[in-house]
Amino acid sequence: MVERRGWLTVFSHVSLLLCIAVLALPIYVTFVASTTTMEEIVSPPLPLIPGGQLFENYREALNRGVTQLASVPVALMMWNSLVMALSIAVGKIAISILSAYAIVYFRFPFRMLCFWTIFVTLMLPVEVRILPTFEVAADLGLLNNYAGLSVPLIASATATFLFRQFFLTVPDELVEAARTDGAGPLRFFWDILLPLSRTNIAALFVILFIFGWNQYLWPLLITTDAEMTTIVIGINQMIAPGEDETNWPVVMATTMLAMLPPILVVVSMQRLFVKGLVETEK
Repeated sequence: MVERRGWLTVFSHVSLLLCIAVLALPIYVTFVASTTTMEEIVSPPLPLIPGGQLFENYREALNRGVTQLASVPVALMMWNSLVMALSIAVGKIAISILSAYAIVYFRFPFRMLCFWTIFVTLMLPVEVRILPTFEVAADLGLLNNYAGLSVPLIASATATFLFRQFFLTVPDELVEAARTDGAGPLRFFWDILLPLSRTNIAALFVILFIFGWNQYLWPLLITTDAEMTTIVIGINQMIAPGEDETNWPVVMATTMLAMLPPILVVVSMQRLFVKGLVETEK
């Protein structure tokens, strides 16, 4: 006999809606503030209905920027962040999957020592290696360019570990069948392992893209040219220091624009992302 718990279902749905409302309220307030004038946003109470400056504020943010950043448009800052995030995500996945493939399927001296050397780097905080990394990047001429923003961050011990653990679950019979059919190492990697790793790659891509998009400390150190400012740095620098007036509608519009690329990535890859996290059998 199935026990009916209608009240429990109602309670769970109400609780879920309340949690969604609590999480969505700051985003909604930010959106409303991005559609108002400066006078409306500084005069309490803050309106809860969108104003009539939607297109003007977003157009000003995208095309003109703010004076604190030498009028660098938000469109350029978002492009810098997009290039950085894509480079970091693709670079980390490419290097990690090749490293894991070599460690699992090739027999060479000190193979496990290489793996544990990579894995131990997880114990080093970013702050410990940030200055040596900056010195190397400066010596190589990587300041104020896209290579400097992304190349020092594309190594990932976590991704290497995850791919290694997945490759260890691939049946040995599949490897033997590929070898019997005459598939070489590159053919086996490209035609068999990559398709099997599709969901894992998608899940890692979402996580690593957001990681790269939200980077603050490294872009702050590696760039001094305003033209190379990323969107996260730009939002912080848009807030005027001291008694200077901050253009809050443009700042809020920039904040809303900064959330769009990560949201689009998560929404477009949601199915593969969830499947890559929970799937246990390939």
